Amino acid sequence: MSAAGVLDVVVGSLTADGGRVVLVELRPAGPGTQLPAFDAGAHIDLHLGELTRQYSLVGSGDDRSRYLIAVLRELDGRGGSAAVHALAVGDRLTISHPRNTFRLDTDAEHSVLIAGGIGITPLAAMAERLHRRGASFEMHVYSRTPESLPLRRHLKSRPWRDRTVLHYSDHGDGFRGNAQTVIPRPAPGLALYVCGPLGMIASATGCAAAMEWPKDAVHTEQFARAQSVETSGEPFTVVVSSTGRELTVGPDETIAEVLRREGVETTLACERGLCGSCLTPVLAGIPDHRDEAQSPVERESNALINVCCSRSLTPSLTLGV
Repeated sequence: MSAAGVLDVVVGSLTADGGRVVLVELRPAGPGTQLPAFDAGAHIDLHLGELTRQYSLVGSGDDRSRYLIAVLRELDGRGGSAAVHALAVGDRLTISHPRNTFRLDTDAEHSVLIAGGIGITPLAAMAERLHRRGASFEMHVYSRTPESLPLRRHLKSRPWRDRTVLHYSDHGDGFRGNAQTVIPRPAPGLALYVCGPLGMIASATGCAAAMEWPKDAVHTEQFARAQSVETSGEPFTVVVSSTGRELTVGPDETIAEVLRREGVETTLACERGLCGSCLTPVLAGIPDHRDEAQSPVERESNALINVCCSRSLTPSLTLGV
């Protein structure tokens, strides 16, 4: 591999698989090397020149010979998907170690997985894991048409395809009008996972709340924010626990910007509060959470803070850096 925290990989194959989606196989670049194992729901940072983008890992976390990512070509995106679609077999890239902010509870008695569009990617890995464990689960995948279904061939090839129900909105089988028929009534041992467009997540969480699902049984992940995050606010002090230094975060600065300016090592990727790359331990103080990477239960614990966007509700925050 290469420098600490970075893995060298080579593009092993590129396969068109539904709509504007390409399935990218990444293999270790060094002879005789393996990639780290990962837990279902994990993602990596993919470095594309000056760009860094996050992609969920598809497939089995125990297969250390390769990683699979599925990338939708965004017609109005920020350039990352276009760069991936321009890759060629044999291209060398660097990626981060896998991180996971969308964890699977493998002890659940039954899991309901609901995917919308390219949101299928982390849920496909969860289905793989649950199948290998012999666990009870069902997966519902929503797409506009059969032709636009991401990972169409991949889904048909999996041994758990009989647990997967495909829904097409152009055929009158959309999610929003049918959420209550897909999401079961809450019961001990049930777990719900949703990944897809913001509207789908809002419908799913609203339906689950109306049914009185426990917060810690509902898990969601989104790849975009409904609006740009507001990072400004009242100034406050950040205490660097490793040195005792006190740093002032101004009204229009983020914690991450101040830490980097002062030479404190900080990992950044999306800088929008989505990927969890910059999650940092909170040792004292109360964060003003503005991220979407953590679940409501995780935010309520105040154990971690996304320093790229969140601020402080107290005059001072002590961070584990």
